Amino acid sequence: MVDLVKTENFDINGSDQVRFLFSANKQLSLEEISRVASGGEVSRLMLCIKSMVSDRKGMPTLIFDEIDAGVSGEIADKVGGIMDHLAEGRQVMAITHLPQVASRGAEHFVVYKEDTVDATYTRIRKLQSEERITEIARMLSGEELSEEALSNARVLLRI
Repeated sequence: MVDLVKTENFDINGSDQVRFLFSANKQLSLEEISRVASGGEVSRLMLCIKSMVSDRKGMPTLIFDEIDAGVSGEIADKVGGIMDHLAEGRQVMAITHLPQVASRGAEHFVVYKEDTVDATYTRIRKLQSEERITEIARMLSGEELSEEALSNARVLLRI
């Protein structure tokens, strides 16, 4: 819910103070989102808001930077599904650390750091199919890749 409060001052932002009210449970009263929402709840709300705004405004590209922060594996899979739906009519770019979300993309890029004598550079590289399996498995299990992690990566990638 959005709560508009009239203020005494009128400036470049108008004369209203906007507060977003939220309750994660039916039994609880609405409170200011900044005080009561968890990181995962804020992430899901932002995804919903961006989804609705992009539909109304016909935005051709959406960029999500860790929109899945603080969510569980099950919710991450649902976030990935929502992003799949959003990508039907536009380009969606997602920066994520969750394999459930990364596995849903049509393309997969990895961002990494490269040190030289003079500086450290941030690089990006598109992954090919086998590299993608390995990267999803690494996201699942860390640096030590097991057959189980590779198998789970194939399941997530629907291979």
